[in-house]
Amino acid sequence: MNKPAVFITGAAAGIGRATASYFAARDYQVGAYDIDEVGLTRLATEVGARGGSLRTGVLDVTSAEQWAQRLTEFHAEVGRLDILINNAGILRAGPFESVELSAHRAIVEVNLVGVLTGTHCAFPYLRDTPGSQVVNLCSASAIYGQAELASYGATKAAVKSLTEALDLEWERHDIRVIAIWPLFVATAMVAGMETGTTKSLGVRLTADDVAAGIWDVTRKRSRLPRVHYEIGAQAKVLATAAKYAPNWAVRTANKYFSGN
Repeated sequence: MNKPAVFITGAAAGIGRATASYFAARDYQVGAYDIDEVGLTRLATEVGARGGSLRTGVLDVTSAEQWAQRLTEFHAEVGRLDILINNAGILRAGPFESVELSAHRAIVEVNLVGVLTGTHCAFPYLRDTPGSQVVNLCSASAIYGQAELASYGATKAAVKSLTEALDLEWERHDIRVIAIWPLFVATAMVAGMETGTTKSLGVRLTADDVAAGIWDVTRKRSRLPRVHYEIGAQAKVLATAAKYAPNWAVRTANKYFSGN
C-alpha cells in the first residue's frame, strides 16, 4: 500500500496504454481508465502476463460523477494519488468548415473539459499526497494554430494555459503541474489521417517514446521551475523556434508545413 500510485485516463490504447504498462512494470500502483472496457481488459491481461497488475474502470472524462466515483474507488484501495495523467483525447482532422459542429464540440468536451473536470475532482487526493504531480498531455499543435486541426490545437493551447496557471496556484500545496508536448504519435488517433503537416513532418514518435518521456520527467525536477516538456527532436525544434522567432516567421513556417 506504500507504493506510489498513478491514475491514467485514455488508458485502453495508444499513449495511455503504453504509459500504464510502463508504470506497472516499475512497481507503481496503476489505475487505468477509459470508455473502452474491452481495451482495458486486454491491457490488464497483458500486464498480468508479465507479472504485473493494475486496476481498471470505465471512465467518461466529460462526466464529473464518473470522475468522482473512479477516484474515490482508486483512493480507497491505494490510499494515495502521486500522479494524475490526463491523457484521454480525441481528434478530427480536416478543413474547419467540413468538420461537423458536433465533432468540434466533442473535441472541446473531451480534450479540455475532461482535463479541467478530472483535475478539479482529483485535487483533494493530490493535496493529501506529498510531492504529487499532474501530467497533462499537450501537443506541439498548440505552439501555433494548426490548419486542419483547428479545434484540436485550440484545446491543447487551453490545456497549456491551464497547466501553467495550476502550477502556480498549487505550488503552495506541493503539487507539481506539467505538460508533455509530443508532435504526431503513431497511434490509432492519427492512423489514416492525412494533413499537410503530417505529410511534411511525418509521424516519428511511438506511444512507447511518450510513455518513457513521461516516466523520465516525473522522476526528477529541474533546479529552476519548468512546466513544459517536449518529446522528440521535432517538437523541441518547433518549440524553440516559436519561442525566439517573430510571430510572422512562425506563421510562415506553419503555413509552409501545412501546405496552405
